[in-house]
Amino acid sequence: MSLPPGRVTIIGAGLAGCEAAWQVARHGIPARLVEMRPGRMTEAHQTGFLAELVCSNSFKSESISNAVGLLKVELRMLGSLLLEIASSARVPAGGALCVDRTRFAGMVTEAIEQNPLIDLDRVEATHLEPEVVNVVAAGPLVSKCLTETLERVVGARNLYFYDAISPIVEADSIDVDVVFRSSRYSKGDSTYLNIPLTRQQYVEFVSALRQAEVAPKHPFEEDRFFSACMPIEELARMGDDTLAHGCMKPVGLIDPRTGLLPYAVVQLRPENLEGTLYGMVGFQTRLKHGEQKRIFRMLPGLENARFARLGSIHRNTYLNSPAALLPTLEHREMRNILFAGQITGAEGYVAAIGTGLLAGLNAARKVIGQDCVVPPPETILGGLVRYLANGPVTGFNPMNPNFGLVPRLGIRMCHRLRRNLLLAERSVAAMRLWSQQLELEVSPFQR
Repeated sequence: MSLPPGRVTIIGAGLAGCEAAWQVARHGIPARLVEMRPGRMTEAHQTGFLAELVCSNSFKSESISNAVGLLKVELRMLGSLLLEIASSARVPAGGALCVDRTRFAGMVTEAIEQNPLIDLDRVEATHLEPEVVNVVAAGPLVSKCLTETLERVVGARNLYFYDAISPIVEADSIDVDVVFRSSRYSKGDSTYLNIPLTRQQYVEFVSALRQAEVAPKHPFEEDRFFSACMPIEELARMGDDTLAHGCMKPVGLIDPRTGLLPYAVVQLRPENLEGTLYGMVGFQTRLKHGEQKRIFRMLPGLENARFARLGSIHRNTYLNSPAALLPTLEHREMRNILFAGQITGAEGYVAAIGTGLLAGLNAARKVIGQDCVVPPPETILGGLVRYLANGPVTGFNPMNPNFGLVPRLGIRMCHRLRRNLLLAERSVAAMRLWSQQLELEVSPFQR
């Protein structure tokens, strides 16, 4: 496809890049979306689909009293393509928005490929184009060539942490007589499979995790894990009951066969609509593959488990964003370069979509000669991008969406749920007014 000079180049066709490209095209501006897969794969991806989910299949809570749930509401008000597709590709998962990975990625790929204003270029990006507006949404698994380019451009050292992904189990290899089906607190559909553990079973499992062999790392690499992606074996070493109060906490999961609360629980979440695959919730790991099979088959009901995917560990790159970015997601000095996605330090799928949407919106505005914008500070998206730009330059760490990012209420509020609902009400009102001022269409499916 031949594109006119007034276009935007987006590097990376993950969640942020696809959302950014769609938002650019939505404003009638041509977009070149550059993606190196499948010609060159990363350590974590398995397909050539755009927006492939490599960690969990969960976009987390749908509740507006949850910060990620509220962020979804904000992005839907702004016309997010990917959240619209996620709703169409969802699988039952209680109060969470979980998707069929393959269906979701396939639908995103089809939407991008069929948009006449988006040129999908399957090549590896090695440099930025100075004559056009660029959106860098390369994700945390940036190629070596592009990393070297970004190090020169950003003017601040690229930092890194390690990210780990959880195993996926084939459903027909799970002993259904041992597990029970229930969502926590019985919220929504009972689609999770739960493995109850006694104290003795839990202690033996934790002991095995602590003694297991992990995959080796390169000599120049140091252990630097982002807390939300901490490998389960690392958590096990932090304390005897760390897992029982974390990903294996039994709260809200009464075993219907005994009427009792187990000492600990392993939750298995459906990965596809057919229910043939289940992900081990919170079991991201860097254990050697043989060790994973041995230790995870110690769990009741998984003695004969077949793993469709084992856990793995990979290096993720992100910017020291406060030193490099404005809250518009523009580079502080080279304003024709914007950043989006996990490389900014915005952690989680929905945050990646949100920064992609804002970067795409601002890239389009730059092309048509309008000023870049920032969402209201009362919104989760507005609070998140302000944190990225104004957080601590020394010791900057990635951030999940949370209510601590928005201004406090003017009244003292002790009840957390009530406080969150009031914050959500304020956020929705602010985002509605802001979107009206921008004159954005409600539906993203513009043809």
